[in-house]
Amino acid sequence: MLTLHVPSEGDAVLVADARVAALGPAAELAAAHPAARERRWAGVIGPGRCRADAAAWLESAYHPDPREELGSGPLDPAAVGPLDDARWGGSARRGLQRLLADGVTALVGPFTRLPVRTAVQRSGLPVLAGPREPVLAVGGPAHFAVRAPDGTCLATVVSGRIVYRRR
Repeated sequence: MLTLHVPSEGDAVLVADARVAALGPAAELAAAHPAARERRWAGVIGPGRCRADAAAWLESAYHPDPREELGSGPLDPAAVGPLDDARWGGSARRGLQRLLADGVTALVGPFTRLPVRTAVQRSGLPVLAGPREPVLAVGGPAHFAVRAPDGTCLATVVSGRIVYRRR
């Protein structure tokens, strides 16, 4: 399936499955691919971010559930009591959602805690051996973020799928 992501300014991105099929002016891409589904964004499309400290951030901090009334930021795990695998897994999923909400499209590993590693694998985010500057290029993976004029992330796309959208 073809999807044309059209920003309010800058080049549009045509995605075929999980790859970038074309980059360029929206009108030209729409004319060349009339069957493509269009997604319009009130922002600029660009490469996502690579989170170099993802392993430490997800494995050394507890990301609380809002229902726990412990705040919204990462906490020292010692401050919340013993964490079993279920709580570590939930923490990792919430931490990953926060990363996606920041336009992160790649993580640097390795991840040593099994529940964290499982959450990362299920997220679909690529895990790199070292930090790399993300690139948005024809033929490359369709990993990108849409940012509002103030820099906040409006949407994150990983492997051609919208994995985060600001409400």
